[in-house]
Amino acid sequence: MRFILILVISLLFSSVFAQAPSTVKKAQEAYEKAGKHLALNEYEQAIRYLEQATALDAKFATAYQQLGDIYRKQEKYQKAVTAYQNVISIKPNLTSLTYFGLGESLLFTGKYQDAIVALNTYKSKQNLSEKSLLVLNKYLKDCEFSLANSQATTSYLMHRLPNTINSANDEYFPQLTADHKTIIFTRKLNNQENFYESIFKNDTWSVAQILNGAVNSDEFNEGAHCISPDGKYIFFTGCNRPNGLGSCDIYVAKKENGVWSQPHNLGAPINSKGWEAQPSISADGKTLYFVSNRAGGIGGYDLYKSQLKSDGSWGTPVNLGKEINTPFNESAPYIHADNQTLYFASDGWPGFGRKDIFKSTLDSAGNWSTPENLGAQVNNYAEQMSMHVSMNGETAHLAAQDSTGQFDIYAFELPKRLQPKAVAYILGTILDAKSKAPIQALVSVTNTNTQQIVYTDQSDNDDGKYLATLPIGHNYAVHIQKEGYLFDSKQYAMDDAKFINEEFIHTTLLEPIESGKLVTLNNIYFDVNKFDLLPTSISDLDVLLSFLKLNPKVSIELAGHTDNTGNKTSNQLLSENRAKAVVTYLTNNGISSNRLKAVGYGDSKPIADNSSDEGKQLNRRTEFKVL
Repeated sequence: MRFILILVISLLFSSVFAQAPSTVKKAQEAYEKAGKHLALNEYEQAIRYLEQATALDAKFATAYQQLGDIYRKQEKYQKAVTAYQNVISIKPNLTSLTYFGLGESLLFTGKYQDAIVALNTYKSKQNLSEKSLLVLNKYLKDCEFSLANSQATTSYLMHRLPNTINSANDEYFPQLTADHKTIIFTRKLNNQENFYESIFKNDTWSVAQILNGAVNSDEFNEGAHCISPDGKYIFFTGCNRPNGLGSCDIYVAKKENGVWSQPHNLGAPINSKGWEAQPSISADGKTLYFVSNRAGGIGGYDLYKSQLKSDGSWGTPVNLGKEINTPFNESAPYIHADNQTLYFASDGWPGFGRKDIFKSTLDSAGNWSTPENLGAQVNNYAEQMSMHVSMNGETAHLAAQDSTGQFDIYAFELPKRLQPKAVAYILGTILDAKSKAPIQALVSVTNTNTQQIVYTDQSDNDDGKYLATLPIGHNYAVHIQKEGYLFDSKQYAMDDAKFINEEFIHTTLLEPIESGKLVTLNNIYFDVNKFDLLPTSISDLDVLLSFLKLNPKVSIELAGHTDNTGNKTSNQLLSENRAKAVVTYLTNNGISSNRLKAVGYGDSKPIADNSSDEGKQLNRRTEFKVL
């Protein structure tokens, strides 16, 4: 339905169909000179001659009409309103398109009741095509929605970020790291878009500096980006580059030793001969949302998503469908770290004027909820371009137009009803236990209830760091593996709301494989006084299985331990049977029994005080020792 774009453009310069020459010769000459500049898209010169024409002939309706059309194209809507009102007062029947231009300009300046009058007048003056009616009825719905929802029931402050970030230029597309200590945004300077970065330190944002590395260029525009939660990867829009497939493509670059690497074009099927832009990567790195005008869409610009395949390539993009996309334009998707809440901009769903920010949530069946306008506290008749929401869901950063039409970045507290599900995260560092050198290791996070792997990635090769997200409400097993090293296993119980703002900072010292080394399996579970493995144990068992396959020459002793509850004979037998249960699982999955030895120690080797429940829990453990 690309006709929406074509239609709006065709309605911009209506006066070519409604010529009423001036009887004042010099006024007509000025008007004709304006027309020559207009043909060359030299709008400021055209305005100067049109203003001269109207000064010479105050009744020159056609010149006022042309002025209104130019101002509307320049998004100077208040000036357009004045020009169109002059046309109507002088020659109300010059062209019915005057009322369309006036109605749109009134809508985009927040004069909703007056806009309804003008738009309905336009509707009554001629038989409109289906395409024209689609746009007109959309505008009327916007006016009705705005009148019904413009009174904010809850007030809260939107703070403009300081001048160290916002400048006299346009700033937009704010993206923050998980710890909210780094913001990367787009600045438009001399019609050139580049990335800038600011660091939050000592309770203030530093003076933004152009992003260090190869991402920015002097020849092309870069913008509309997202960064991975750990700040290591940036996905961004690059336009008209030599290696591009279309007018704009999506690229990715990695931060190495503090410098952004040479960007890599994601290629097909993400990019096409069309326009692809404004990427948003999910926290687990497995789903990429973006905007495209490729063939087969629903509107002018639609939202799509692509899944990362097991071989590391991206799957065929899927249109998010009519649940999200409209016959108009959707843009700026932002998928929260909960992987369920999508924020995006749209001028197709009922709103307050131009583009507004909307929210939709994904249910367990894979369906998106009807998009919800964030309301008058966030949106207004101007354009809201994009929004970023913190991990805990409480703070939002918005790029929006101010009263002059300039884009700046604002911060505010998001109302409860608009918040996504809260997400905690682990900021980890992996080091060699002996040398303390950084290690690039595989990090995986598993939901122990569903056994779904919710995060997997490599720690950074340069500093050993990683960031893993943990949606609140579940228990997780976190595993770290590398060939030649013992693996690390930890449990994170995130089923308590107290973790809503939790940041876990942890350094893991991986031990090289050596005879006699012990590893505790923190996520092996049994019912009380039983030795049947519970389903929640699968994640640790599978990591142990992977470890043995990765290191085929290693043999291990599986050891079961109990607390001091009950008699020693029962505890001894129980610990032996639990160790044997683990061995059975491994042999059933291809590990030779010659590499495995099951031993039970009962309550003879406590590692904590049995006088407390916490101590007893630590003593009820399963370990393995390298033989």
